[in-house]
Amino acid sequence: MPAPLLEVRELKMHFPVREGVLLRAKATCRAVDGVSLALGAGETLGLVGESGCGKSTLGRCIVRLLKPTAGQILFEGTDLTPLSQRALKPIRRQVQMVFQDPVESLNARHTVGQTLEEPLLIHGLGDAAARRARVRELLGQVGLPANAADRYPFEFSGGQRQRVGIARALALHPRLIICDEPVSALDVSIQSQVINLLLDLQRELGLAYLFIAHNLAVVKHLSDRIAVMYLGHIVELAGADRIYARPRHPYTQALLAAIPVPNPRRRRPPAPLAGDVPSPIHPPPGCPFHPRCPHATERCKVEKPVLRETAGTGQAAHTVACHYDL
Repeated sequence: MPAPLLEVRELKMHFPVREGVLLRAKATCRAVDGVSLALGAGETLGLVGESGCGKSTLGRCIVRLLKPTAGQILFEGTDLTPLSQRALKPIRRQVQMVFQDPVESLNARHTVGQTLEEPLLIHGLGDAAARRARVRELLGQVGLPANAADRYPFEFSGGQRQRVGIARALALHPRLIICDEPVSALDVSIQSQVINLLLDLQRELGLAYLFIAHNLAVVKHLSDRIAVMYLGHIVELAGADRIYARPRHPYTQALLAAIPVPNPRRRRPPAPLAGDVPSPIHPPPGCPFHPRCPHATERCKVEKPVLRETAGTGQAAHTVACHYDL
């Protein structure tokens, strides 16, 4: 089996909660609390969960916008966690990110051409003519006209702005792109266009994606495997087909039950969740999902489950963090 392109080992990202005049740390927010996963070259791994579960924080740690508290991030065998900003510079050409909000992630004072040329300038790639040619090529790849280079972000629709964000991520010929909810701010009809664009680019360029979303329906046709995240932990990970056909964790079952069904004659069995997501500042003992789980027992309240294989092995494994086989 080939080595994974990306491997995350027991990654933690804890933020101090400061209070008072002296801003002393009074508590800790455990946004990511021991996540492990692997992603192969050319593969798409969907990462799903409710808002606030730590998905975006995990993505920002992988591209080292945040320095993790503990754990390892291995890209092609190189651990990125201890590297300085200078040492990370060549790695950044290989690992890029598409952000959730295309309005906030694009500089309103820069034209699209300046935005796409900036990564090339930072890394010293090509002369002025070569950079302009690369900008035109990038615009063509994402389905925008060449004259878009002279326009500003406010002159585009939301879907077009997200295409600019995708073009910027492609500028340095990366191998891995972290897609942080890239379609959640777009209309449903535009979402499908952007997803199809990402699929076309993956086939053309051999890209690997970590596709972050809060809706399992969005990642259904995009992902090879899906990881389900809850309160800073991975609670289930399996092939996309297995997740939809046989979800094992009660949280995954609830997420699938919440997907709207367009046919009113087809109804999924309900999987109700009680209460709200607990605070990552004061996570519950034992299984982090037990306060909302309809199947919770006394064991769940005191003993934290670990990810275990219930079927398959290696990349084809179906792993679940639950004490019981549901």
